[in-house]
Amino acid sequence: MPKDWYEWHDLYKTEPRLQQRLEIVREFIGYSLKASPDGAIRIVSVCAGDGRDLLGTLENHPRRNDVYARLVELNPQLVERGRATIESLGLAKQIEFINGDAAIANNYVGAVPADIVIACGVFGNLTEAELNRLLDNLSFLSKPGAFVIWTRGHSNGIPYSENVRKVLSTSGFAEVNFKLTATGDMGVGIHQYKGKHLPQPKEQQLFVFSGVPSKAR
Repeated sequence: MPKDWYEWHDLYKTEPRLQQRLEIVREFIGYSLKASPDGAIRIVSVCAGDGRDLLGTLENHPRRNDVYARLVELNPQLVERGRATIESLGLAKQIEFINGDAAIANNYVGAVPADIVIACGVFGNLTEAELNRLLDNLSFLSKPGAFVIWTRGHSNGIPYSENVRKVLSTSGFAEVNFKLTATGDMGVGIHQYKGKHLPQPKEQQLFVFSGVPSKAR
């Protein structure tokens, strides 16, 4: 079992469900980039890991030069690896990697409202109350028309992603697409925000992250 989130990310080398999830996430990011209006595209990534979902998409995407992104991640090793990838892609002037707590609203000031919000690998590490809290706070991160890309694993036969879809649909978000991995135990969704942007967060703490790498879903 991985002892920290840096080790957990090494599972992408061997875990088909994670590889399949990443493929779908990149597909949805690519769709969001293509569907965004002409001009600059502002992106934020919550609990970004090493940024492989966004950075892997941008590598050969025709709109890569339109992107201005902020990725927020607490693990310094993952941030270091992500920054190295950004340098190798020649995107250092467009993408910043913040080594900080993704749950704190101040870490997004100046980068929101965003055109695309990435919240992958997050929802399964929150209690139900904290999940609802974060979903409620997406109106601070998102501009009207923004795309939100998210993931949620299933376990013990329970399709947890269905609850996320229901909550989003009643919170001003319209579903654009949803896919399960071929393994059938990880869902990836993309929703579009139809509500109004809240210029100030309802509270400084957007959510409380309670997950541990050995039990991540």
